Amino acid sequence: MKIIIPLFFAIFLSITNSYSQSENEKINTLIEQKKAFNKTNKNIIVFKIQIYNGNETQAYAIKRNFESDFPEYRTKIIYKTPEWKTHAGNFRTRLEADKALNTIKLKYSGAIVLEEKI
Repeated sequence: MKIIIPLFFAIFLSITNSYSQSENEKINTLIEQKKAFNKTNKNIIVFKIQIYNGNETQAYAIKRNFESDFPEYRTKIIYKTPEWKTHAGNFRTRLEADKALNTIKLKYSGAIVLEEKI
């Protein structure tokens, strides 16, 4: 009986060890696949809030006002012929952008959420 218990534990430990090694190999394989995928697919989707779309003078004025009202968001002016656009924030999910939009719309009613690939 004294020999059976240590033998049982030895077998149990060897089985557990071999299982964890195969799991580590699977995890390492998945990590390598993800790295390869990231090298070929560099498009990341972010969400921004467009506060203004119009002429240059007004776009810069809106940017200054917005930065004083909401200093926690980064703003940027973009020119796409023939319009000037004022964008705010870089949000990873649509939900984050929508939450910020609800607050921003109280002051800037024409604000909308845009999806952008970077």
